[in-house]
This record gives sequence, C-alpha cells and structure tokens, in this order.
Amino acid sequence: MGEDEPEPDYTAEAEALSKKYIIADLHIDVPHRLHDSNEDISEATEAGDFDYPRAVSGGLDAPFMSIYIPADLEFEEEGKSYALANELIDNVESIVAANPDKFALATSPAEVRENFKNGLISLPMGMENGSPIEGKLENVQYFYDRGIRYITLAHSRSNHLSDSSYDEARPNEGLSEFGKDVVREMNRLGIMVDVSHLSDDAFYDVMEVSNAPVIASHSSARDFTPGFERNMDDDMIEEMAEKGGVIFINFGSTFIAQDSIENNNAFKAAIKNYIESNNLDPEADVAAIESFKKSYRQRTPFKFADREDVLDHIDHVVDLVGVDYVGLGSDYDGVGDSLPTGLKDVSTYPNLIKGLLERGYTEQDIEKMLSGNLMRVWSEVERRAEK
Repeated sequence: MGEDEPEPDYTAEAEALSKKYIIADLHIDVPHRLHDSNEDISEATEAGDFDYPRAVSGGLDAPFMSIYIPADLEFEEEGKSYALANELIDNVESIVAANPDKFALATSPAEVRENFKNGLISLPMGMENGSPIEGKLENVQYFYDRGIRYITLAHSRSNHLSDSSYDEARPNEGLSEFGKDVVREMNRLGIMVDVSHLSDDAFYDVMEVSNAPVIASHSSARDFTPGFERNMDDDMIEEMAEKGGVIFINFGSTFIAQDSIENNNAFKAAIKNYIESNNLDPEADVAAIESFKKSYRQRTPFKFADREDVLDHIDHVVDLVGVDYVGLGSDYDGVGDSLPTGLKDVSTYPNLIKGLLERGYTEQDIEKMLSGNLMRVWSEVERRAEK
C-alpha cells in the first residue's frame, strides 16, 4: 500500500459482508434459556445474548437452536430427557408460529437459503446430548422427523451412547455398541454427527464408524488450552477435515484462553476451600457462599478473552487444514458471562468479520467461515443419506 493510500474501511466492509452472506452459528442456547423464562426474543431483551433486534443488527441468519438436555437427566429416569427434548422443540416451533414475519424453521440448506431470500431468520435445531434417544434406535428417526439436524452424542457426563470429555468415568471406552448403531442411523437419515463434548476415544470411534463427514458444533483448538480434552487437538482436527468435517469455534473465554481457564479454576478452588474450611452446607448456606464469591471477584476479577483470541483459533485451524474446515459455534446463551470482549452477543458478528479482514482473509474465505462450510458439510450428509 502506498504512503498516500487511505487505510481500508474494514468497519463498513464488514457490515456489508454481514448482510450480503448468510451467517450461521452452530450453537445458540436460546431454548434452554427460555425454558424457565417468559422473555420474548422477538423483541429486545435485557437478559441473554440473543434476541431478534440484535440478530438482525449482527446479520445472524441461521442460529442453530440447541435442544440442550442437562447431563443429570439420564435416559433411564422415567423418560425425562425425551420429554424435555420434546418440550424444547415445541418451544422453538412456538417462537416461529408466533412470529412468522421474523423467524422460520429450517431442516435443510435449501430452506436456510430460501428463508434468507425472504428476509427471515432460520431456526434450525441441533440436540445437545443424545440421552433423549433412551436406548431406542427408532427415536433417532423420531427426532429427525421433529427437525433435529445434528446430535451431540454426549454432554458433561458419559451416557448410553458415548463417553464425555468432562467425565472421569468412561464406561463405554469410547462409543458404546448402541452408540455406533446410532451414528450409522444418523448417517442413514441425514443427521450430522456432532463430536463436541466427546472423549478422545469416542471421537476416534465416530471417525471410524461414520460414513459421512462429522462436525464439532462448538469446540475450539486444544493447542491453546493444553490438557483441556473438551477442545480438539491438531490430530483430531486434521482427521476430521480429511473426511470433510468442520470445527465450529466456541467463543467462551474458558474455551479459548489459558489465562481465563486458570483464573476460573482458581476461583472454583477458592470456593471449595471456603466451603470446606467453614464446614458450610452448599444448599443451606447459599447466602454466605454467594457473598464470598462476590468479594473474591471484587479482589480478583475474571480474565476475559477477547476477539483476537477467537481469531487466533480460526487462524490455527486455517493454517493446519485450510479455510474450508472452520466455522462459528459461539455458544451464545450457553457460556454465561464468560464471553470475550468485542463479541458479547449476536450483534457483534461484524466485529469478528472486521478482524478477519484485518488479518487478510478474502471475501470468499469469510463467506466459507460464515456459512459456506456448514452448507457444504450439511449438503454432503444429506447426499450420503439419499444414497
């Protein structure tokens, strides 16, 4: 660039790109947030990271609604997981029914594109935790018919399908035999297999069993967070990309920045020590514990990651396997108040795009990250199912 040439106006360019292209985010926890709340996300809300005005402002067109089933609702327990999954799907359908001028359901890339053309925000659905399948293979078809287009096989505890990266108990040593059957059934129907949350052994089992590309709907690169199994190491990212899969980067500070992880771990250890040294009951002494937490955080504030950390994770995946294998899986409404500075809610995608432009990514590169890579992998999963 010559000395007299002005700096490019990346802010305006980012804003334009956010409206020109479909922005898909693979993981937004709106249904669980609304489960105990009467917020109307078709209007501006004070709480949460997502509402219609902020989504429009940020250019978000296809937020995958996470049908999140807490890991303590195990499939054996009176069908509670199955019931909750249906309730959350009902709630998403109700949002669309009440606001047909703003939202639409979407069960395919074609429907997402059609909704975009019509100025509607698509609400495709992914199920986070396979426990609602409840050991019945026919339930995979059932949830496909209800609109589920990816399933995260486990969450924070190992279940009847798969071991979890967060759980020291590994009863399946990867995927269970039934879990392998479920992966095959997902391939047959055209449901994307999601490896976020899985143990490493379970990931490799999925790679062996699945005949379609797989996704990590909201994971980041373990290179920046050594020892954090919830993220993907380089070998895993390479193997997934080799088979056409995509990693969608989680924005949560404790997923992307080691400083944030260590700060949060110290906070949790201090709480545990305070409870034990004062012989407190976590259920009876809530006020005292909350007071301790508040004073601790006044002395030692949480260390937030920032936009550059998210961009670093994207760069890492691109350097490792290329621009075709990375996308966005923010975990908005799912990671509490740990979101990075500059990316605090769904209005901020233009700021992320601006950072990508500043780092030299082309318009074509950015379109792939925003939704092109998702559309490719989703279409390929559909195509394999039709075969």
